[in-house]
Amino acid sequence: MPNRMDREFFRYQNEYEKKTLEVLRSGWYILGNEVKEFEKEFAEYIGSRYCVGLASGLDALWIAFRILGIGAGDEVIVQGNTYIASVMGITINGATPVFVEPDEFYNIDASKIEEKITDKTKAILVVHLYGQASNMESIKKIADKYDLKIVEDCAQSHGAAFAGRKTGIWGDIGCFSFYPSKNLGAYGDAGAIVTDNEKLAEDIRIFRNYGSEKRYYNKVVGTNSRLDEIQAGLLRVKLGHIAEINREREQIAKRYLNEINNPEIVLPEIRDKADSVWHQFVIRCKNREGLIAYLDKNGIGTIIHYPIPPHLSEAYEYLKVSRDTLPITEQYANEVLSIPMYAGMTKEEQDYIIEKINSYKG
Repeated sequence: MPNRMDREFFRYQNEYEKKTLEVLRSGWYILGNEVKEFEKEFAEYIGSRYCVGLASGLDALWIAFRILGIGAGDEVIVQGNTYIASVMGITINGATPVFVEPDEFYNIDASKIEEKITDKTKAILVVHLYGQASNMESIKKIADKYDLKIVEDCAQSHGAAFAGRKTGIWGDIGCFSFYPSKNLGAYGDAGAIVTDNEKLAEDIRIFRNYGSEKRYYNKVVGTNSRLDEIQAGLLRVKLGHIAEINREREQIAKRYLNEINNPEIVLPEIRDKADSVWHQFVIRCKNREGLIAYLDKNGIGTIIHYPIPPHLSEAYEYLKVSRDTLPITEQYANEVLSIPMYAGMTKEEQDYIIEKINSYKG
């Protein structure tokens, strides 16, 4: 029983197929009306003034730091237990990630940020991991105190909010991925940036299209990172259903939280004033390998998000962050496990997962 992305497709199949044919028959496939309308609709949904569609979530991250002018010699604070793409957004530009431990909610521990700030610190990259909003009021106070930029990695938090404000609009730039497995997922790679800053939005629009504001007239050395028309059209369809999709995930999460009862299992918690859109439902288990084998034997698929923290990856050996430097990050990497969570899960499937987890004896 792995995560099933096709269930959600079949639920809205007629709308998706109608939109695809509409785009194909339009004869306009790059930077057309679908992209323009999706940018407008997504900005309205998030609560930002501007949205710029891009080719992927990773592009959103590295372009964000590039446009903010953060590069070689600069430091960016980021949590240690994030996906490596978050860190790549920093290092692609030549900047240095400075890792901070996560809190009990798996997001950056705001109380540990200030001790990491130096005269080289230029920004805080906030990752709303697993779909739960981070402690944005505290982080915003620190950023304002030290005049730091805030970039939000909202790849897993489409629609999540802290103190009633959605993720993506607390800082200077919010970065989104629309990878197919996301709550708001496309049917291929896709991403976007949101911001309230008109100049940043305009600079990103130019940069994504070879640095060109007008065809063949290039203002800067940019890149090719354009959200295509078909993906934008399909995202518009799904955006119309995102409240229902997130609500369904919340209902599944409530069942898990209320009905999973096993002393071997640590269940996730929700921060005061925050909510979660439950992109992943992440449990912890000290004997994780035993639990994985047991669930696999019973036909229940699981995924580890993430088994190797960025600071211990081969890709970032050059940072020389040694093992045991981030003990909480490393503990989580050894214990976290994502169990099935997707739109379209039946009650019987949920019952089965709950029963099998409760029956596990480490």
